Amino acid sequence: PNPFTDYRMTVRFEHESGTPAYDVPGYFAALGNAADSSADRGTAWRAHLAPDKPGRWTYRVHFARGTGAALDPDAPAQALAPYDGGTGAFEIGPTDKDGRDFRGKGRLQVVGAHYLRFAGSGEYFLKAGADAPETLLAYADFDGTSTRKAPLKTWAAHIPDWRPGDPVWEGGETGAEKGRGLVGALNYLAAKGCNAFSFLTYNAGGDGDNVWPFVERDDKLHYDCSKLDQWQRLFDHAQERGLYLHFKMQEQENDDRRPASLDGGDLGPERRLYCRELVARFAHELALNWNLGEENTQTPEQQRAMAQYIRDLDPYDHPIVIHTFPNAQDKVYPPLLGDGSALTGASLQNAWNQVHRRTLQWVLESAKAGKPWVVANDEQGSAAHGVPPDLGYEGFAGQSRDGKTPPSPDDIRTLTLWGNLMAGGAGVEYYFGYQLPQNDLLCEDWRSRDRTWDWCRIALDFFRDEKIPFWEMTNADALVGNPNADNSRFCFAEAGELYLVYLPSGGEATLDLNGIEGTFAVRWFNPRAGGPMQEGTVGTLTAGGPVALGLPPEDPEQDWLAVVRRLPADRE
Repeated sequence: PNPFTDYRMTVRFEHESGTPAYDVPGYFAALGNAADSSADRGTAWRAHLAPDKPGRWTYRVHFARGTGAALDPDAPAQALAPYDGGTGAFEIGPTDKDGRDFRGKGRLQVVGAHYLRFAGSGEYFLKAGADAPETLLAYADFDGTSTRKAPLKTWAAHIPDWRPGDPVWEGGETGAEKGRGLVGALNYLAAKGCNAFSFLTYNAGGDGDNVWPFVERDDKLHYDCSKLDQWQRLFDHAQERGLYLHFKMQEQENDDRRPASLDGGDLGPERRLYCRELVARFAHELALNWNLGEENTQTPEQQRAMAQYIRDLDPYDHPIVIHTFPNAQDKVYPPLLGDGSALTGASLQNAWNQVHRRTLQWVLESAKAGKPWVVANDEQGSAAHGVPPDLGYEGFAGQSRDGKTPPSPDDIRTLTLWGNLMAGGAGVEYYFGYQLPQNDLLCEDWRSRDRTWDWCRIALDFFRDEKIPFWEMTNADALVGNPNADNSRFCFAEAGELYLVYLPSGGEATLDLNGIEGTFAVRWFNPRAGGPMQEGTVGTLTAGGPVALGLPPEDPEQDWLAVVRRLPADRE
């Protein structure tokens, strides 16, 4: 029998109070130490509980054997003694983690809003991080990793970022420590203040053709236990460092009607097993989303079936999103809104200067359908350019290899990062185009965008430090004379209490406070340098009609954020 398809282990974990209770799919784990031993056979099985409540937990093992038993809960299967029916109990104490470690915050959950929220701390989440390289897991230090197209990575530039005590793995018979380069890369990204990164878990036949979870590229029913244990060790470390995991489950080249696709796009045995293995091995991570696929071209029926299968299988109900081509969004997304699917969000790909309008479109349309989506901008066109490196990196002077001028880092800050946030979006991940240094297939040095990560941190810090209740706010561009949501100026508001007015190109703005009463303070935030709020030429204003916000304290032709907040004394 095939241990991946013909055995089904599920463990029911239950808190002593009766709630929560989780039915967690288990998986074949070879010898149980495959990350270090490179074992490809054994008798160990494993299931992961992510306990979210202190106290006594009990478990009961359900273990059955039958042809295809893992693929269909209704498939004929026979209980396998002595494992079926095994029970036990253990105590869970309160978390002792703090800082960036997600284990001090709890699971990141869908809560019926446009933002995710940590179950433990109650914090709402905005993300900023790396979408590139999509081939992040094409790493020479992972067992069973080879390539047909793009080269494997060493992440050598980030080896100095590894720290004593960080994870490594033994690399089987050689005994040599492996993993320092990629672990160091995650350390660097977290140290810059970013909190997310994405990766393909399957790209056979795609642009890279160098990432798959199987023992062989074309053997879709046998999984590489040691490689996947090494992936898990990396992901566990990412969560400790406060990095959200964006699982891009397939590339467009393997979603349908191609040799590398799983069941031609249908929810057949290959796709069912693939989803089960990813959920069983990685769903215990606290902050992640399942993305049905990059530039997905499956039919709505196939997308619905895959999303629902994941929803039914994942005991922790992580977010499920979908990504598609920019010109396909108006066709792909509408049938999936509301009750049309189990999806909870969209991973947008748009030109860098269309981010605000397109983010706002899907925020509004999902809300109208009765199920608000979490909408992130995760890829910035064009494919050739995307987000450029910092000026001076490897001699980069603002021109790409094709002789064209890509957007500048300032363009990305103003119209991509702040464009998404001011539309009610959940944040960004940055894509690196093929005509630029350290691109989407070849990147091994995230320092290529060092200054750009600073601007991400500055934005995230602003919302946290200034206690901006973004989850209670909505886009209000019309209040600053921008009813068409173009890129001239943006407004994000908690009506009557707080207004954020972002000026991508500087200048002056008038805020319409018609129908609002009270006195408001005007302060300015510098999205280029961060730091404390500053006073401009207008200190306070009285609502009741259109009001001029004045000028920022300096550089009025640069981008600035005006923070217009009702005075506490006035509120009383």
